Amino acid sequence: MNVIDDMAAAQGVAYMDGTFMPLAEASIPILDRGFLRSDVTYDALHVWKGRFFRMQDHIDRFRASIAGLRMALPQTDEELRNILMECVRRTGYRDAFVMVMCSRGVQPPGTRDPRLCRNRLYAYVTPFLWIANEDQRRDGWKLILSRTQRIPPEALDQRIKNFHWLDLTMSLFEAYDQDAHTTVLPLADGTITEGPGYNIFVVKDGALATPDRGMFEGITRRTVAEIAGDLQMKCEMRPVRVEELDEADELFTSTTAGGITPITSYNGRPLGDGTPGPVTKRILDLYWKRHEDDAYTTPVAYDD
Repeated sequence: MNVIDDMAAAQGVAYMDGTFMPLAEASIPILDRGFLRSDVTYDALHVWKGRFFRMQDHIDRFRASIAGLRMALPQTDEELRNILMECVRRTGYRDAFVMVMCSRGVQPPGTRDPRLCRNRLYAYVTPFLWIANEDQRRDGWKLILSRTQRIPPEALDQRIKNFHWLDLTMSLFEAYDQDAHTTVLPLADGTITEGPGYNIFVVKDGALATPDRGMFEGITRRTVAEIAGDLQMKCEMRPVRVEELDEADELFTSTTAGGITPITSYNGRPLGDGTPGPVTKRILDLYWKRHEDDAYTTPVAYDD
């Protein structure tokens, strides 16, 4: 393995198709189909207080996404774990955001046959990322229902994590135009899916519901469902109608990049008293307590 200067490593580390390097030096070929065609899948993990959270669950999901796109990597699970561990170790970060990607790769000249590409493994580590800033995490997000519909699962299986974000990105412009923070996207049948980078939960009469179609099945979403089970709270994964958001007692989002974020305003009106609700706060607290549990975490072997 190549040696990376300590100062460069402190700005982030990448692994690019067999080589470790400072993140600032990482690049992919311009002819890589991951760039040209968004022909790539990925998974996002995080390290908190020096420990990966649900590392094997993320690797299992990454494998499923790779298989879903008919790609393959030569690395074993142990080799993948070691690569990600090494990226984090080299940065020294105790709290980190970790991305691992499988790209279709560069196709030979004169063909568009994806079977002829050598699939490539990329990864990088940055300091921990929060999807919401400190004020938003404390006071909650302003959410709107987007007019932009989510790409339907019949066209693209959203259970395969992908970088095809144009529907999500355009919905964000709608939110900003309305002085909101973010959005949730519907399907044509009147159900909701997800927002840009997160799943959504509806709380009504102490019970939770989260969409089961047209969205990515997040590890944080899974953790929330498990926490609800521990609390003997009803948590349904089912079609969630748009109208249920108007009737909700509480709303919150779940994502690897920051965990649980309260929603305190929906379509321009406050939810409840306009502050994060009690169910949301309870789930948030227990989510972070999970990060202290050896059953869910894997320690990073730092130099010190």
